[in-house]
Amino acid sequence: MSYAQLVQEDRRLVILRILSESDQYSTNEHLLKMGLHAFGHNVGTDLARTELAWLKEQGLVSVDEIGGVQIPKLTGRGLDVAQGSTVVPGVKRPAPE
Repeated sequence: MSYAQLVQEDRRLVILRILSESDQYSTNEHLLKMGLHAFGHNVGTDLARTELAWLKEQGLVSVDEIGGVQIPKLTGRGLDVAQGSTVVPGVKRPAPE
């Protein structure tokens, strides 16, 4: 596995974990990018939206758009992945607490 793949899998897990800790399991893309930055992932809007689209395809998040801003919301399956009880290839498995 390449370093880029490791970073991508970690970034996807971080997105899910941010959403799992957010009120109503949802936030806007701007706050999500700030959270990613806090965990060492400095991403632009295009990359954040690409990751959200991939996570949506996997059934891990739903995404609404309001005023041109994407609003991701964690699904039950996404919460399972964030907590490590479900494994999805392409998303890093969280370390045990």
